[in-house]
Amino acid sequence: MKMVNGGVLKRILKYTKPYIIYLILALVMAIINVSTTLYTPILIGVSVDRILGKGNVDFQGLLPILTGLGALIVTTAVSQWLMGLCTNKVSFHTAEDIRTDAFKRLQTVPLKFIDSNRHGDILSRVITDVEQISDGLLMGFTQLFAGVITILGTIGFMLTIDFKITAIVVVLTPLSLFVASFIARRTYNMFKLQSETRGELTSLVEEMISNQKVVKAFGYEKESQKKFEEINSRLQKYGLKATFFSSITNPATRFVNGVVYTSVGITGAFLAINGNISVGQLSAFLSYANQYTKPFNEISGVVTELQSAFASAKRVFDIIDQEPQTPDAPNAIEIEDADGRVSFKDVYFSYRPGLKLIENLNLSVKPGQRIAIVGPTGSGKTTIINLLMRFYDVDSGEISVSGYPIKEIKRDNLRSLFGMVLQDTWLKTGTIRENIAYGRPDASFDEIVEAAKAAHAHGFIKRLPQGYETRVSEEGENISQGEKQLLSIARVMLTLPPMLILDEATSSIDTRTEIKIQRAFAKMMEGRTSFIVAHRLSTIREADLILVMNKGKIIEQGTHEELLEKGGFYADLYNSQFEI
Repeated sequence: MKMVNGGVLKRILKYTKPYIIYLILALVMAIINVSTTLYTPILIGVSVDRILGKGNVDFQGLLPILTGLGALIVTTAVSQWLMGLCTNKVSFHTAEDIRTDAFKRLQTVPLKFIDSNRHGDILSRVITDVEQISDGLLMGFTQLFAGVITILGTIGFMLTIDFKITAIVVVLTPLSLFVASFIARRTYNMFKLQSETRGELTSLVEEMISNQKVVKAFGYEKESQKKFEEINSRLQKYGLKATFFSSITNPATRFVNGVVYTSVGITGAFLAINGNISVGQLSAFLSYANQYTKPFNEISGVVTELQSAFASAKRVFDIIDQEPQTPDAPNAIEIEDADGRVSFKDVYFSYRPGLKLIENLNLSVKPGQRIAIVGPTGSGKTTIINLLMRFYDVDSGEISVSGYPIKEIKRDNLRSLFGMVLQDTWLKTGTIRENIAYGRPDASFDEIVEAAKAAHAHGFIKRLPQGYETRVSEEGENISQGEKQLLSIARVMLTLPPMLILDEATSSIDTRTEIKIQRAFAKMMEGRTSFIVAHRLSTIREADLILVMNKGKIIEQGTHEELLEKGGFYADLYNSQFEI
């Protein structure tokens, strides 16, 4: 655990380097704050000595002391405020940078990482866990700085009064450190489990909320409630244990501090009786003994908070440490005028080692051809699209576009050559206009309207309260699924790239509108290489080439009529859609 925490702490400190000036200022303010705080007991002790005995009150001598006390109080307050300001700057900017790096890495990790992790857990790491890091740093910088300086300063001031009592305090101090260390070792694992379970719970809640209609449609409420309660119960158990271990730190160290304070009081009383120190000095010593032990309570709290921060940081750094997708080759090119040729040569691919999917796939597509890909679920239709767009890289073999292997083309450039309309539509939170212009933010309003008209979306958009300025969310609650799909189609109509990918692009549209969209697609596909993934085989009759896939292999290919004449797998698949 020490090695883990040490490595995590070093990484966190690296993130604070750009804000070193604020750290230095915080340290200076901490020194000033502690110095003024520790000098106060000296003045109070002198004041006590000036009022001992009946009729011996030195009012004239007290006035400058009280003035000094007032100045110390103001200085203490200002320095504490400035120290808090500086530590806030460091903590929140550091958290911002860590969160930014985590989000950047999510943009570059292979799609496999996103697909294989619960999305709610990823959200929890980037948002909640980074907040835990910020809280730990804030408490750490504020109280650790002041605490360490207070301990050192107090020892210095106590040594100027009496060496013997100071020795008693210093000898008993390790007891407090031992207790805090003993408990801290047992809190890390609990905080780690708490963070992981919190991520699991976030994932479940996100899943249930985003798919609430499906949950209700299948009567899954009770099951989801049971699952929630089970995870929530574990979170409560881990949270309780983590809180228990962290909460006993303070009472335990306070007990040790009480022993120290009592020892100082008894020893100091005997010394005062024997005339070795004055009553004022004893008063100052007791104040110092109290101030000396107080930082140990705060530091024990800091240690507990840091355990939580380290556990959270480990989860965030796990994202940042993910291997990014294979970078573009140093000499990667950009294709300006793609001619639409696409070829697959001896391509092999599987999502998981040992579980074969695409094997020895060979395909040659001529410019402007319309290629339909059909086959049963799990046959590899969408996988071909994933490979073509380099969402996943092939295990072996080669895919080429316009004669260039796609691994030699910059990813951004490669993906800009394709316009995609998927079955699962997605809208960003924003206006209708912004969603259509997603691929071309600089498009004029007239161009956006023309694209919407071509996609037969203009009519329903004009009926919306604010027309093209109507705001929609990611879920698109204020528009139907079919309307969402029309907007997705309009998005591609606006960019009109040289190649198209249509994955069940009209699955949520009524038959009448679908006919219009198919005509629009036909016009859009003229001169463009198009890949059409379809389940409804009636929509691909006009395709230049139909690829029939099963278990990752192309088992038949030809035109609609040719495949029907063969009477093979495609014919059976096609006829089954019309059986009564």
